[in-house]
Amino acid sequence: MIDKNELIFGTRAVIEAIEAGKDIDKILIKRGLQNELSRELFEALKGQLIPVQRVPIEKLNRLTTKNHQGVIAFTSAVTYQRVEDLVPMLYEEGKNPLFVMLDGVTDVRNFGAIARTCECAGVDAIIIPTHDSVSVNADAMKTSAGALHTLPVCREPNIGNAIKYLKNCGFRVVAATEKAKYTYTKANLTDPTCIVMGAEDKGIPAEHLALCDEWISIPQFGHIQSLNVSVAAGVLIYEAVRQRTEE
Repeated sequence: MIDKNELIFGTRAVIEAIEAGKDIDKILIKRGLQNELSRELFEALKGQLIPVQRVPIEKLNRLTTKNHQGVIAFTSAVTYQRVEDLVPMLYEEGKNPLFVMLDGVTDVRNFGAIARTCECAGVDAIIIPTHDSVSVNADAMKTSAGALHTLPVCREPNIGNAIKYLKNCGFRVVAATEKAKYTYTKANLTDPTCIVMGAEDKGIPAEHLALCDEWISIPQFGHIQSLNVSVAAGVLIYEAVRQRTEE
């Protein structure tokens, strides 16, 4: 059930929210909508990192019975950050950063659980893609037990570019994949590190895997083929904590 406080409906209201700098998670627009106001909306969206989806009118009508004019925006529960803003700040503070990147994870409860683990373990940020990804909504906030109120979330329009940027900044980018030749305990997670987790069904996209410095896996001895992504993330995050605290 959607909390109606998360919605802004009506083209003019959404334009005003964008121009006011309100944090918007995504915008749904009726398929085929073309008028003067919609053109003004797309003009306001230029340069913004807000996902836009064209959807049937029925989907919009299910979200609200009020006059949405074919446009509904979801407000974000947090202010998203950018990796290139966060990394220099962490280095200036003398930190040895640890990031977790969720590449294609769409389940909001897994996201919330991972965020909770990250906050407890002292992870410095979670990175998610702008498109085809989970976002910070009320369910995620609840599942994270408040962690998302304090844990920075970076939303990136291009994950490949984000990986390249991290590598250029001295990060070791480590991918969790069943294609790995050795297990996670053999990886060096003591330096600035970004752990990349993919979707449970598809894993990390091949083009992003190719950019990572290292591939690691978690050994499995049962009949089920894969761990829940939030459990797997917890194992790897706390391996990084173990290595860093022992060092």
